[in-house]
Amino acid sequence: MTGTEGETSSTSGLALRCALGGVMMGLANLVPGISGGTMLLAAGVYPRFIKAIRDVTTFRFTAESLVVLTVVGLCAGGAVVLLSGTVKGLVVGHRWIMYSLFIGLTLGGVPVIWRLIKTPTSSVWAGAAAGFVGMGIVAIIQAQGGGGGASNDGFLWMLAAGVAGASAMILPGISGGYLLLIMGTYVPILGGIDAAKEAVKAGDFGGLMGPVTSVVVPVGIGVLVGIAVVSNLIGRLLDRYEKPTLGVLLGLLVGAVLGLWPFQRAVKPALGSMFKGREVTETLLAELKPEKYPNEFFDPTLGQIVIALGLIVIGFGITMLVARVGRTGSEHADV
Repeated sequence: MTGTEGETSSTSGLALRCALGGVMMGLANLVPGISGGTMLLAAGVYPRFIKAIRDVTTFRFTAESLVVLTVVGLCAGGAVVLLSGTVKGLVVGHRWIMYSLFIGLTLGGVPVIWRLIKTPTSSVWAGAAAGFVGMGIVAIIQAQGGGGGASNDGFLWMLAAGVAGASAMILPGISGGYLLLIMGTYVPILGGIDAAKEAVKAGDFGGLMGPVTSVVVPVGIGVLVGIAVVSNLIGRLLDRYEKPTLGVLLGLLVGAVLGLWPFQRAVKPALGSMFKGREVTETLLAELKPEKYPNEFFDPTLGQIVIALGLIVIGFGITMLVARVGRTGSEHADV
């Protein structure tokens, strides 16, 4: 193989992994509890994604950085726009199946980050422990229903939601969707995206202005700000404190699974019960959508356990396959 052919193959492999990682990132950020950064780690493009953002935000425009950002951004955005309703419906209606698959997808990123660590040190293990404990605390809060879920809107609040969501999207193990949920903006944002999509399909540009000005623009600005700030921070930490930072990322990656126990389901609250400080009446029940129902754990059947384990293995295999596509040397050497 000539040098030109090898370079073309390497670029094609990187673009393919970026495309797969972008789609996985977009899907992950539609689901509270799943981290988009985790999916980029699983796809093996996380360090290059961070480097690409650092390059662009410091006005160093290289061909590789532009390819990485363009492909990841377009694929992630496309997945969010096209599949937001579908993914939300699958998670609400088939939570244990989807969570089992997401566990496998998440754990598939462990070998990727372990390869970046190369030789573990005491600082790696300390960082990993800290990251794991942090995600364990988040999982406990989730299990107890912390954060609420009331809807909030307004330009500044949506701007803040974009910053928070993007920050968590970049940081592996932290779910952007979950932060949006506890801020009360998860459903309004998905609703705004769906409304904008339907308005475009119908050619109703007058109806498009509402969701664009109230959701798309403020959230979009917040996402850009969050990505730029957090990615540069992580990049600098990797430069100065590589081992402990990678250890923390490893802990976050493994700990993210704690919040994804698959055998849980949404349960319609009973009349007369209390829901988020309010008595459940027929009026309130009629207003509640299934995605806002409280969750409860259930005892799985043997068949469900077997299927869940199979889906975990499938998810793990997918991310391992993605990480191997076009892999050339150490990913972290370019950061």
